[in-house]
Amino acid sequence: MALNPQLFRNGMPVPFVNEMFVFAREGVEFEIDKIPGTHGGNVKAKGTIYMSNVRMVFVANKPVGSFGAFDMPLLFVRGEKFSQPIFFCNNISGSVDPVVPDGEHRALYSPHSFKILFKEGGCGTFVPLFFNLIASVRQYSQHSAAQFAASQAAPRVDPLQAAQTPVDEMMRSAYVDPNDPTRIFLQQPVQESQLRRRTYQSQPAEHSM
Repeated sequence: MALNPQLFRNGMPVPFVNEMFVFAREGVEFEIDKIPGTHGGNVKAKGTIYMSNVRMVFVANKPVGSFGAFDMPLLFVRGEKFSQPIFFCNNISGSVDPVVPDGEHRALYSPHSFKILFKEGGCGTFVPLFFNLIASVRQYSQHSAAQFAASQAAPRVDPLQAAQTPVDEMMRSAYVDPNDPTRIFLQQPVQESQLRRRTYQSQPAEHSM
């Protein structure tokens, strides 16, 4: 993960090289733990989830303390689960491994638990796209992982390798639930296409192209 990734003025995340945004869902509530500088480390906020072939990014409608957005690489998401409780709203929960800065030891960074709650409208479009996208990213990354199978040392996973995952066919064949306000991007929504990030940063910077 990366706290407060770079955003355009309209709230869209600044894309990485070869990143393609697939869909966005407004009106969700997002819960995340272990956020430094917040009371108890837990944050709950309303906003928009953006999904690409690299990551999902939650952007809050209003900042909660120092928390304004949260970036989760799809290759680092674990244990995702869709729940339909009887007395509460539908939700997706899971955990995400942190993006470890260069030179730091991964054992010093523990996973974050997250939850996406659908309190406004249905989720018949979002849920299958979410799980299909993560499954595609994992399947595509297996080939790279196999190349290191004979190595005694575990390879350092690059979250940006997911940018090579083909998503065009999945977007064209996606089911659209009329009760779900999820927006599918048939063309990329970012006008300032010349701005492209090349590396993950844990803190926002003015330029990382």
